[in-house]
Formats: sequence, C-alpha cells, structure tokens
Amino acid sequence: MTPAHSNSRTARVLMLIGRVGLGVIFLYAAYTKLRLPWAIFAMSINSYQVLPESLVVFIARVLPWLELVLGVLLIIGWKLRYVAAATSALLLGFFVIMVRSYFLGLGIDCGCFGVGEALSVRTLVRDGLLVVVSLVITVAAFLAARRTAQQPL
Repeated sequence: MTPAHSNSRTARVLMLIGRVGLGVIFLYAAYTKLRLPWAIFAMSINSYQVLPESLVVFIARVLPWLELVLGVLLIIGWKLRYVAAATSALLLGFFVIMVRSYFLGLGIDCGCFGVGEALSVRTLVRDGLLVVVSLVITVAAFLAARRTAQQPL
C-alpha cells in the first residue's frame, strides 16, 4: 500500500466517522424535539427574538423532521454533497443566531436538544465544532465528487 493510498483511506474513514457522527447527532436532536409537543419547541425558537410568530410555528413543526431526514441521509451518505451543504447551512444559521443571542445577553434555552439547556459558552463551543465538522464534510464531499468526475474511464 502506497502512502498516498493510505492517506486516502484514512481520509475516507474519517469522513465516514464524521458524517455518521453528525447524522446521529441530528437524529438525537430530532428525537428530543419530536417527543415533546411542538409548542414547547416553539417557545425555545421564539425566545431568540428573530422570527415572526407565524414562522416560529412553522419552524417548530418542520425543523425536527428536517433534522431527522438530514440525519438519516448523512448516515447513509445519499447525495452527500448536497445533504452536507444543507446541513452546514442549517448549522451555520443556528450558530449565528445563537452567538447573536448570547452577546445580546438573552438568558434563554438553547433549544438544540429539546428543552432545559441554557445558551452558554459551552453550547456555543459545541455547536461551533459541529459547524466545523459539517463544513469539512461538505468540502470533502465536493472534492471527492470532483476527483471521481476527473478520473478517466
């Protein structure tokens, strides 16, 4: 086995671990929200003070299902470039709103994994790391697709 082949294999294994891990986190986040009435999650969303009431209700009803779908798709690796990009966009959006809320001094519930977790430096670090992992997976998925497309038949 050549060093280049070994590095390629290691990268593929790390990508698999990353996407499956992120998928499991998304499944858990969906589960924690779906097991409670949607109105409880809507209160967490509303506490961020960034959306009108009608969008809060819509997001509270739809977001857990989107997280569930993204989690499953990450785990199975279907259309990974697009799923990883959607996951990155979603996580980045969450992260920006969380940072904004933290620096505004809103003493609110994160809402990341259901209710009961205060928005704190710890949640910002954790979610920031999730953004980084998701972005790495997204870039790697696009690079892998590019390499595959450039290989001669």
